[in-house]
Order: sequence, then C-alpha cells, then structure tokens
Amino acid sequence: MSKSTGSRFGRMLLWVTALIGLPAAALALYWLVTLPDVSRLAKHHPAETALMEARRAQAKEQGHPLHIKYAWVPLSRIAPALQRAVVAAEDASFFAHEGFDWEGIKDAALYNLEVGEFKRGGSTITQQLAKNLYLSSERSLLRKAREALITRSLEHHLTKAQILELYLNVAEWGQGVFGAEAAARHHFGKPAKELSVEEAALLAAILPSPRRYDPIRYTAYLNRRQRHIVRWLEHGGSRKAGSINRSPSEPLEVVPVEE
Repeated sequence: MSKSTGSRFGRMLLWVTALIGLPAAALALYWLVTLPDVSRLAKHHPAETALMEARRAQAKEQGHPLHIKYAWVPLSRIAPALQRAVVAAEDASFFAHEGFDWEGIKDAALYNLEVGEFKRGGSTITQQLAKNLYLSSERSLLRKAREALITRSLEHHLTKAQILELYLNVAEWGQGVFGAEAAARHHFGKPAKELSVEEAALLAAILPSPRRYDPIRYTAYLNRRQRHIVRWLEHGGSRKAGSINRSPSEPLEVVPVEE
C-alpha cells in the first residue's frame, strides 16, 4: 500500500468512526440529560409510577377502567416480617450489593441457557424499583442500559432503607394493587404493620408474578414458596430447613376488601 493510499484509508477510517461515534455520543448525552432526578425521592414519594400508568393504559385498551389501590406508608408502618420476607425472596444480597447482584445475574443466564428461553432475570430490588418507577416493560438492550443507569443513580443518592421503603410502596401486588399497605388491606383486611410472618411470606411469594398468583387461589406453588420463605425467616434469613408452626396444607385466611 502506498503512502498516499494509506493516508486516504486513515482519513476514511476517521470519518467512519466519527459518523458512528457522534450519534452514539449524542444518544449517551441525551440519556444523561433526560435521566430522572432520583435524589428528590429521598423527601418526596411518587404520586404514580410508570408501571401504574402502563397498567391503566392496558386496561383502557381492553375496554375497562382500572381502579388503582395505592397508599403510601413509611417503612416504620410496614411489618418487619414483610420487609425481611421480601428481601429474602427477591434479593437476598440486597444490603451487600451496590445495585447489581452479579452472581444472581450469572445464575439466571446459565438457567436461561439450560432451558432455552428467558425464564429468570436476576434483577435486584433496586433494578426492579428503577423499572417500576420510570420504565416500560419492553425487553431491549436500550431499556436495560437505561435501567442500569437509573439503578446506579438510586444506589448513589438513596440509602438502602429508602430504596426498600420505595420498593415496598410501589411494588405490584395484584390487579390494580400497589404497595404493601394496599396489598395488606386488599388481601388480608388489615394494615401492613399488622401482618403476621405467614401473611408476609405469602405476599412475598406472589411478588414474581402478582397478577398470576392470587392468595385466594392458594396453589401448590404458593404453598411451597410461602413455606420456604417462612423457614428462611425462622432461621435469620438463611436457607436451612426449619419447622413451620402450621400445617403445610392449611391455607391462610385471605380477606378480600370490598370495592
């Protein structure tokens, strides 16, 4: 290759790099500028979340309105049993990681490869909170990247207690049911601070798919998952087997709140 040809090739490469790099840089700048200001969540709780808006839009498309049940309460008014049950069930290393559970992500990826489809996501409580507050349910690399940025921002600006309080108050716990207070009143007819260990474990058990699993239909899956969570709580959050002070086949008394 001659010197002039090499020079032309070098200039072309620079132009191509610039053409590719500038849009990417512009997109990155746009993302940074449009990221939500999560620091305000330390003092102001959200009136509504992206997930609530999405559920309302879905219901409208299906031709029926959706009544959102949502009542904010401080962490001090949420039973410690529910706080511990949710952490044990959803993100056991919540207090140790900085937003991402890399071991959990690896395990989820290996499981998905084994079964040949996307079954597990390995998302932490902070990642789930980022998605519930601000993002759509679209599965794309761009959305996951934005989720990661918001997750890091949440971990940077808020304490673990604040993140847990937010998550417990906006998590979906049934059709139109959001937050621990609404869930406790809807499913058990009592405030969140009065939930028993067994009731807390059942609410934690339905979190992975709250619109699919209903405590009124006490399925074998819910029974098993609830018992596992109760055992974790009885042993300080460990997964060692332990006794349960109720018959495995005895369902909880679930009291649906009248609309």
